[in-house]
Amino acid sequence: QVRLIESGGGSVQAGDSLRLSCTASGRTFSSSAMAWFRQAPGKEREFVANIRRWLGITNYAEFVKGRFTISRNNAANTVYLQMNSLKPEDTAVYYCAASVRTDPVESQYEYWGQGTQVTVSS
Repeated sequence: QVRLIESGGGSVQAGDSLRLSCTASGRTFSSSAMAWFRQAPGKEREFVANIRRWLGITNYAEFVKGRFTISRNNAANTVYLQMNSLKPEDTAVYYCAASVRTDPVESQYEYWGQGTQVTVSS
C-alpha cells in the first residue's frame, strides 16, 4: 500500500507564492506518474499538473501554465507544486495522486492524499 502525505497549504494574499509537497511512503513502484488535482467549494475536482517518473515529463492545466511548476525528487519519493502569482480562484483543497501508470487519466490514479487547503484572498 502507498500513502501520500501532503503539506504546505495555507492562507495567503493574491500574488503570493506557496509550495506544496507530497511524500509517498509504503510500497515503492518503479514507474509512475504523480500529480496534483484540486477541488474548490461547490466544484468538481480538476487536474492541475502531473509529472512522469522517467524523464520528468510534465503536463499542466491551461489555467496554471506559467504560474505553477511541478517537480519531483524520485530518491525522496516526493513531488512538489510551486505556486506563484496566486489568485483568489486558486482557492481549493489540493490533492496529491500517484499511479503505477506512466500517463494516467484522473480515474486511473490508484493512490490519493488527504488534501491540503490553499486559500488565496484578494
